[in-house]
Formats: sequence, C-alpha cells, structure tokens
Amino acid sequence: MTTTHHYNNEQMHYLQLLSQSFPTIADASTEIINLEAIMALPKGTEHFLADIHGESEAFRHVLKNASGNIKRKVNELFGNNIRESEKKELCTLIYYPEQKLELIKARETDIEDWYRITIHQLVKVCRDVSSKYTRSKVRKSLPEDFSYIIEELLHERLSDHDKTAYVNVIVDTIISTGRADDFIVAICNVIQRLAIDQLHILGDIYDRGPGAHIIMDTLRQYHSWDIQWGNHDILWMGASAGNNACICNVLRLCLRYANLATIEEYGINLVPLATFALEAYKDDPCEEFIPMILPGNRMDDKTRQLTAKMHKAIAVIQFKEEAAIYNRRPEWQMTDRCLFDHIDYAKGVCTIDGKEYEMKSCHFPTIDPSQPNALTPDEADLMQKLHHSFSICEKLKKHIRTLLSHGCMYTVSNSNLLFHASCPLNEDGTLKEVEIYPNVKYSGKDLMHNIGMMIRAAFENNSDEYPRDYARDYFLYLWCGKDSPLFDKSKMATFERYFLKDKETYTEEKGNYFKLRDSAEICDRILDAFEVKGQNRHIINGHVPVHASKGENPIKAGGRLMVIDGGFSEAYHKETGIAGYTLVYHSRGFQLVQHEPFTSTQDAIVREIDIKSTTQIVEMSAHRMLVADTDKGTELKAQVADLKELLYAYRHGILKESRR
Repeated sequence: MTTTHHYNNEQMHYLQLLSQSFPTIADASTEIINLEAIMALPKGTEHFLADIHGESEAFRHVLKNASGNIKRKVNELFGNNIRESEKKELCTLIYYPEQKLELIKARETDIEDWYRITIHQLVKVCRDVSSKYTRSKVRKSLPEDFSYIIEELLHERLSDHDKTAYVNVIVDTIISTGRADDFIVAICNVIQRLAIDQLHILGDIYDRGPGAHIIMDTLRQYHSWDIQWGNHDILWMGASAGNNACICNVLRLCLRYANLATIEEYGINLVPLATFALEAYKDDPCEEFIPMILPGNRMDDKTRQLTAKMHKAIAVIQFKEEAAIYNRRPEWQMTDRCLFDHIDYAKGVCTIDGKEYEMKSCHFPTIDPSQPNALTPDEADLMQKLHHSFSICEKLKKHIRTLLSHGCMYTVSNSNLLFHASCPLNEDGTLKEVEIYPNVKYSGKDLMHNIGMMIRAAFENNSDEYPRDYARDYFLYLWCGKDSPLFDKSKMATFERYFLKDKETYTEEKGNYFKLRDSAEICDRILDAFEVKGQNRHIINGHVPVHASKGENPIKAGGRLMVIDGGFSEAYHKETGIAGYTLVYHSRGFQLVQHEPFTSTQDAIVREIDIKSTTQIVEMSAHRMLVADTDKGTELKAQVADLKELLYAYRHGILKESRR
C-alpha cells in the first residue's frame, strides 16, 4: 500500500482488519519499532543438507555440530585461552550432553569446580549464538524449567562487577541444588537449536542406510526446516499412496543393500515375500541378486541366500508392475521398458534397439513367455498382502504427511533456488516443456509447481487438479521417466544391470541440465525463469555425488551453482573419496563444508572424534548481512509500510482507535 489520503474499499477493509491486531496508535508504533529493530539484526544461519540416504547417525551429528559452526564459534570465543583438548570436550558436551556428562563424572575428581567452569563456558557460547535473535525468539527456544535462569545469565555481563556476585550465586545455586546436569543438558540443547535458524533438506532422506525413520522422527522435532523432495523420497511417497511399482522398488532397494531396519520399523510384513521367494526360487542361486553388504553389516550365508531370493522375487514382480503402468499410460512413451516382452527365453537373449544381448541367466519360473508381464496367482496374492501392509502403516503415513507439510519440488530462499536434481532443458538450453498429463505441458517453475500439485492429488480423495489414480501412477514416472526433474536420464538401466552381460547396456545418458549446468548463462536463464532476484543468486542441488577424488568441483557455473550431495551413504564413499558436502549460509557469507566419513556416535562421545571437515569459503559478503537483506526483511518492510498507513489513518480520523 502506498501513502494516500484516499483509500478504496479493499484498502479500508485491510486497514480495519489490521486495526483489530493493533487497535491504538501506541500499539502500531510499538510494532513498527519492534520490526525495525528485528531488521537491524544479523541474518540467521541457514544449513543446507542433501542425500542423507538413511544415515541417521551421521545426519544427527552434522545437525548437532551445525556442519562445524559450533566448533568455529568455540574457537573464536576461547582461542588460546583454553587447551585444544578442553575445546574438543566442550564441543562434544554441546553435541551429546547426556552421554558426555556420564563419562566426565566418572573421571572428574572435583566435579563442582568442573560444573562451575563449564556452565560459565556454555553460557558464553549460548550468548554468542543467541546474539542475532530477539529476546522474544530466544525466550521461545528456552526449556520451561530453566527459561528464567538462562535468560538472566545470557543478559548479565561478568565485566559488570556489581553483577559478578549475582551471576556466581546463580551458578553456585544450580550446582548446590543438584540441578547442574539438567541445566547443562538444557543449555546445550539451546545452543544446538540457536546455532541454526533454518534447515534446508535438498531431498533423499530414504533408501540405502538403516535409519530413514530415525531421521524423520528427528525432523518432526526440529524447530524450523523445509525439504525439496528427492527421487527416493518420491518412491516412498508413492509406496504409501498405493503405487505397487513403487512398493516393489522400495523393497528391492532395501534388499539390495541388505538394509531392512526402516521396513521393519514401519511394520511392513516381509514373511509372505520370504515364503514366496523360497518356494519360487528354491533351485536358483540368484547370483546377480546377492545383496551389497556395507561395512559393519554382517550377514551369514543362509540369510544372504534368502535375501538374494527375496531380492530377485521382488525385482521380477517390479518389472511386471511397471509394465502394467507403462501400458496403461502410453502417453509416457515408456512401453519400450517392458523388457520381458523382448526376451527370447529359449535362446537366452534380449533384443534392445534391434540388437541381441546375452542374458546372465534366464531362469524365470514365474514368467509365461506368451504373456511375460502377467503376475502369477501367487505373485498377485503376495502383492495384495504387501499393498495392504504399506496402506495400513500409520507411522509411514505420519512421516509422509510430514514430508508433504514441509516439502515441495523447489524452494526459493534468500536469492537461492533449491531443488533436488534437475530442471529439464532442451539441447539449446531453453526450458523444456514436459507433458505431465495428457495434453497438459509445463516448463520450469510451472512444471515444478504442477508436479507438486500432482503429488498432493495422490493423497486427496477429491483433487480439483488431477485424478487420484493418474497421480498415483505418476510417482513411477517421477522415479524413472526421461523428463522427470527428479531423474532426467535416457533410461533407468536396472533391468540391464541385473540380467544382461554387456555393460554397454548399463549406460544412462544424463539429460541436458546435467550437460549444460556448468554454463553461467544457462544458470542465469533458469534463475530468471524462477524469478530469483538478487545480485548474488544461486542454484543449489543435491542428487549427484561429487567425485572429489577425481578433482570434480562442487562449485560450478562461475559460482552460480553449488552441488551439495551429502554423500552420507556408505555406498558412495569408495566412489567419491569423501562423505560429501554441506553448506552453511550465515550473515558473513557462504561456507561449503567437505566432510570425511563419520565413524560412529560412540567414537564422537568417547574419543571426541568429530567429523573431519574442511571449510571452503565460497562467497563472503562485503558487509554483514542483516535480516533486512533477506526474504523475511522484505516481508517485514511491507508490514512496516502497512502499519505506517494504519498510523496515518488513526491520526487523520479515517479510523478510530479502540481501547481493549
């Protein structure tokens, strides 16, 4: 609204609504002062993570240490005043207060002295991490039991000699009343919380690692976060929505990595699959389906054999279920992926693009060559049971609802465009129009938005946008469709890797986005299309592991694009040489943090082994960024302008003040 002496009906209606919240000149003036003060505070720290892939221990550690942000603050605050070993202990205490306290109390000879020194150190750290927030916001972060005490300690300075005794008495009383442990745990949790203002997850919480359910439970308790869905998240969302091909893919990946912890936690009953696999594949060694055993995941021969049989059984059913959807949705042009139709079962070859390829094995006891994509009665019965098991899982539904409420396909935050994998492009770098529903095409921002609407339609009974049965099928296209922003490759060569000898068939040609994203011009075109403003704007992606060991740089297109695949998954460590990247964006600029593999929570607590991380300064701001420089600042400026209009209306009698 602009300052004017005349208001139209709409403006008057808005001012009347605003006056209900600020009924007097004093109320409106106080709020303006408050908002102006908030805008003068330093920008809150944003934390970007991607591709966590079920590695809950590493994820929780990176969350606790804020990608080294807490360690950096401890170093800045204490410098050479305390020993390195004391700084390490202090950091570990902040990350894991309950566990570390037990170890310290077992060895400390003068625990009261230790409490006294440590509480003062923790208050100093807490004061530093809380300095960029209003007292009101800090107050809301404080635990009820210690809210008043922590607030008093944060705002009293020991340099003020009159207050030194006051502060010391508070600390001594905490100790003498036996509350020191509880207080330390409370203030450590406050430090963790205030170290990061906003967490951005760029997709792929699920698959490979054992703890996706733990990550989801952690996020449900986290104070402020958002997610841009990844292809593996979409797979689990599709499974929960009732897409049988997604259910099969979810189970196949869990069996491939011998990682059933999340499936078991969700209460998915795999006994019918095991029973079926033992019977159907009893004479088949299933060599191509022996699971990948990651370090620390032990498995005896008998279990390995059973897992391999279950793995093959669900893979074969998956290809049949996928074929059913491809044939039901010919507009996707994916019927060429119905590869059971292309096998000569007598010769043991598969014909692709007119060329015959030798099969690794051709043992398919559940396939009728005359109708190879038909489920046998036993397979159909098994799928009914698995479908039911996924559909009644309340914990999975709760986690998927959390993904829906905190997520979308893309986000624009403070001049940064976040999406998991790709924005489909034509060969010349222009935005590609993609048909997401018969005769309905979109590109760029509209494509991402409408795919988000499609995903939500799969969980609604009466969506106005897209039919629920089509939306449910569409999860499969998002997982492996050529023009899916979450895949963007020529094909997903899962079938070829399992069944064909010739490795040339395994090639998945990347889409144009991945070929062209090193170009600053292309990145600017995408940023323009998504209406991203600002001088220092960026695209931030995950999805593709950065091969640091081969010299690949995660910063591309002259700094406009950052790839932060977290590389948390153990399956990638050998390939990439690192455990990936996370990104921290604080008031002074961007820091890209390269991590080495996490050992274990036990090592972190007992041996104080933090993730070894290397920080690269990506971009430093010429001045310290304030809240006024952020998206939140833009909102607050608009609110201030509206409140000034309200003041004008009060002072000129256009609206009357009302006393509560």
